[in-house]
Amino acid sequence: MAFLSIIRRWALREHLSIREIARRTKLSRNTIRKYLRSGAVELEFKVAERPSKLDPFAAKLSGWLKTEAGKSRKQR
Repeated sequence: MAFLSIIRRWALREHLSIREIARRTKLSRNTIRKYLRSGAVELEFKVAERPSKLDPFAAKLSGWLKTEAGKSRKQR
């Protein structure tokens, strides 16, 4: 992610303080510290896989869509 590389460049090459980086990025100083300590190249967000609320009705809905697709435009 380009944002993380900008933070790292400001801190390591340009020797900006964490407070100044936080001011420029509008992120908290704790977040900036966390990014610099982690050493990660890209940020990763974990998204839990969870079933959709429509899964129990998927077969019925797809059947309705197939029957509607067969009808003329004015009949839909």
